[in-house]
Amino acid sequence: MTPEELKLEERKVKALEKIANSVDALTVWFEEIDKEEWSGRIQYYLAEWKNTIVVEDEVKEVKKAKK
Repeated sequence: MTPEELKLEERKVKALEKIANSVDALTVWFEEIDKEEWSGRIQYYLAEWKNTIVVEDEVKEVKKAKK
């Protein structure tokens, strides 16, 4: 393995460790929030996120159909 490849692999490992730490922090946060208090708010934001994704997918499908 060349030194450049080794450096790239080290960067990949560090990036994955950062991602894992972020996911772990989010997991802890989700476990600690007052779910009853946040229930409506979470439902609203998840619905908004879903609507954004569905609308974007529908726009892409319409553009493909027009081609």
